[in-house]
Amino acid sequence: AGNSINMNLSNTKNNQPSLLVVHAHPDDESISTGGVLAKYSAEGFRTVLTYCTRGEAGDILNPDFVSPEPGLNITQIRAIELEKAVNVLDVESVHYLGYRDSGMAGTPENNHPQAFARADKQEATARLVAIIRRIRPHVIVTYNEKGTYLHPDHIMANRITLLAFKASGDCDYDTVEGLAPWQPSRLFYTAIPLDRIRRLYRLIAEQDEDPGFDPEVLGTPEDNITAVIDVRKFLTRKLEALNCHQSQMNPNGIFRRMPEEMRA
Repeated sequence: AGNSINMNLSNTKNNQPSLLVVHAHPDDESISTGGVLAKYSAEGFRTVLTYCTRGEAGDILNPDFVSPEPGLNITQIRAIELEKAVNVLDVESVHYLGYRDSGMAGTPENNHPQAFARADKQEATARLVAIIRRIRPHVIVTYNEKGTYLHPDHIMANRITLLAFKASGDCDYDTVEGLAPWQPSRLFYTAIPLDRIRRLYRLIAEQDEDPGFDPEVLGTPEDNITAVIDVRKFLTRKLEALNCHQSQMNPNGIFRRMPEEMRA
């Protein structure tokens, strides 16, 4: 517990402390952890991202979106946007587990044979363990057990990351590459304070608008939050990274409609 994540540890690469963040889809890094990534990158930490999917089931949510090149599919568009966002956040490297976007719960995408939500847990864990042992992070961050908002891929990302966090340091756990064990020191789940998200919900509802989210699903009770990271200095960079994902920026979405003081 405390006001910051203590990462005063040494790494085999340039003695840099290292942070690995595991996400489900491109744009999650900016929405969920853009401030954390920008902060620790600026403070000299090695920041690395791993994605479970490439966002193949996504839609163009911005009616004013213009593709950077004609004929690109959604996966290619999101890859270009992600590269821009990663550069803004100064992330060192990006890795993929190699699964397909499962789509929202109850959609046909859930049944795709490569959907991450249907992945064999042992196989997916092995893929992430291999990345952890190569990267050798000191701290890992991913979603909570609810996947923040109950998305099947987010929930699976939580489960696989927890399994890989434990397995990576196990001397009896072998990888195909024969990588040496590495035990990260801490595993953190992202959290939205429940009281704060309830306040935001009320503020939007008082303006006779539909908030479009359930605070009871999104929120984590304050008593369950063990670390608070102050990223106010990096809010501009977080929003800049978020705006790199233009295909996903619905003009009627909460990020676009939110007044500046409420956003801060």
